[in-house]
Amino acid sequence: MKKLFFVTLLLFTAIYTNAQHIKPANDIDKKVDALLAKMTLDEKIGQMTQVTLDVVLKTSDGKAIQPEQIDADKIDNALLKYHVGSILNVSGAAYTREHWYKIISDIQQEAAQSRLKIPVLYGIDAMHGQNYVQGSTLFPQEIGMAATFNPELAQREGAITAYETRASYIPWDFSPVLDLGRNALWPRIYETFGEDPYLAKTMGASVIKGYQGNDVSSKYNVAACMKHYLGYSFPLDGKDRTPAWIPDRYMREYFLPTFAAAVKAGAMSVMVNSSEINGVPVHSSKYLLTDVLRGELGFKGVIVTDWQDIKYLHDRHHIAATQKDAVLIAINAGIDMSMVPLDYTFYDLLQQLVKEGKVPVSRIDESVRRILTMKYMLGLFERPVGDPNDYPKFGSTEFTAVSLKAATESITLLKNNNNILPLKKDIKVLVTGPAANTMLSLNGGWSYTWQGDFSDKFAADKNTILKAIQQKIGKDNVEFEPGASYDTMQDLDAAIKAAKKADVIVLCLGEHPYAENPGNIDDLNLPSAQTELADELAKTGKPIILVMAEGRPRIITEAESKSAATIMTYLAGNEGGNALADILFGDANPSGKLPITYPRYPNALVNYYRKNIENGNSDDQHAYNPLYEFGFGLSYTTFAYSNLHINKPTLKDGETLTVTVDVKNTGSREGKESVLLYTREEYASITPDTKRLRAFQKINLQPGESRTVTFSISPTDIAFVNDVSKTVTEAGEFKVEIGGLVQSFNYVSSAVPSRTGKL
Repeated sequence: MKKLFFVTLLLFTAIYTNAQHIKPANDIDKKVDALLAKMTLDEKIGQMTQVTLDVVLKTSDGKAIQPEQIDADKIDNALLKYHVGSILNVSGAAYTREHWYKIISDIQQEAAQSRLKIPVLYGIDAMHGQNYVQGSTLFPQEIGMAATFNPELAQREGAITAYETRASYIPWDFSPVLDLGRNALWPRIYETFGEDPYLAKTMGASVIKGYQGNDVSSKYNVAACMKHYLGYSFPLDGKDRTPAWIPDRYMREYFLPTFAAAVKAGAMSVMVNSSEINGVPVHSSKYLLTDVLRGELGFKGVIVTDWQDIKYLHDRHHIAATQKDAVLIAINAGIDMSMVPLDYTFYDLLQQLVKEGKVPVSRIDESVRRILTMKYMLGLFERPVGDPNDYPKFGSTEFTAVSLKAATESITLLKNNNNILPLKKDIKVLVTGPAANTMLSLNGGWSYTWQGDFSDKFAADKNTILKAIQQKIGKDNVEFEPGASYDTMQDLDAAIKAAKKADVIVLCLGEHPYAENPGNIDDLNLPSAQTELADELAKTGKPIILVMAEGRPRIITEAESKSAATIMTYLAGNEGGNALADILFGDANPSGKLPITYPRYPNALVNYYRKNIENGNSDDQHAYNPLYEFGFGLSYTTFAYSNLHINKPTLKDGETLTVTVDVKNTGSREGKESVLLYTREEYASITPDTKRLRAFQKINLQPGESRTVTFSISPTDIAFVNDVSKTVTEAGEFKVEIGGLVQSFNYVSSAVPSRTGKL
């Protein structure tokens, strides 16, 4: 009996201790209920108000005083008069950890003076690492992380970003971007995990798990914010924050799955699409925000607007006759928190609407309950500001090694004529081009500043491509001539003269950094100065290794035709230069694969999962013909696929197919291979896609080593959205494709008739 009692006591203690650790929902619910009952209407509306840091800083002549300091009167006004619940952003450029500690401490100390002592929820755009803190670890942008096809690495990147964000005393990260990178013109394509829904939802869910961990209240984890719900990345004209036209069926098939997976992964918040779909601004859409996001996906977290987007319902979209109407529309659609962010108009107008009876207090309580729950879950009431001594790994060599690994696995070898790569280390190399000697083209936007235009200052201790190559083979073996800026020629004669003396030319082309609207372009072609530089260098007869450091796939068809090898680095982060040098000279083996379709022509922008009709007729010379297809990427070794096998010919409801394939490293060096499984349905009630990615695994093989890779396919995996917006799996024949091998199986269901292709 004593033994049983002792075991029971241990079990109870373990359960109680664990319950305290993970902050059980019912415990938080009780705290939220108690706090909400004490709050006045003004205090509640304040919690729904978010302002930017500049609003509470000391200023001179309209500009923040340097170094930035909290203004005592302004912070008193924000937190004690307007009861502001959230502050965001950085003013100017990245701060040191010490400066962030002072800023956040001053804010939270003022919050502690409020009647109910509710801490402020601070948010930041930590997009590829904590990019607003000096000395942080910057990773490849999302498009590069997608090219790794390595969810475990993405989760590790998320965990490090969370650690370093908490090390700057901020608990809320406005990331990841879950929009699909489908429109090559769109300036935020580099912030996405590429064009494929399955790849994007898998990598996105992994990053969220890294951010939030098993206990989001931990001092090493942050709340994720999935964005930008929904359809933001597919504007008709390719410009940021411009209208999209997306049928509901299409929206559910391609754009919704990433957010559904993120909700399932436990994402605590969501930011809304700044633009409109089919003429309806998403900030005004009760259908999308309440019916779909909360009703269908089951999302229970906080919905926050993007920058000024409630105001834009009046100013830009013209669906609200007044700013007051705009607030009414947005709140009734389902918005919880307004990123106002420059004044207190939202607070005043919502207060008026409640007093007029146009917004019920119960609706206010719903949003405030979610916001308070998030604050409790993050542990802000117990620890509004972290301890500086808790983060010894900030910017550490351990974290840098993970960044280097990510950059190395992301870089994608697209061409390698006659195995010119890897290069020998005893040759003479000309490094040239606008992206050769700058960190701007390695980091891109959202790097130390919003536009990423100060990376050369803040990452001065990191290696550009030029510096990394110099370290790799010695300065005496390397010549540098820029040849061109991003859009103008620069001493072309000097570049040609240097090329004639070199054995190989490493030509680094790409884009100047940008973020959001400033990144809009009218022409997807690479600027003519860069193409001209490639043309002139090619005339020397020296082999060109073309390196593309860019955030979106600019048209490089002419320049690429002159190269002996072509490498895509995307925006590889602070270790991108080192990773590229390792690959160029054989100290690393490339394993990245394109997460997008690389177009050949500026008006031929078709994703890989096109419809069969887009393949063209036999006499059509303008059919699907990209420069490089999604999923393409070379290695310095070779891989052979064989023995594709499906364990049974028929899949039925409630069953799972097992698919296996043998992969062998048939080359002479170790290498990583991303094994991609595609399916296609031969006939369906909606014209089926040519093929769709359904699963992938990244494996590492020694020379001569073979491995059997195993996948599972269920009826849900091969479902699609039909013409009445219902997700169905229709009976019929399916093809499985892996590594060029194809096998068939049939799905049989009594619920849906087979599609035979006959009338």
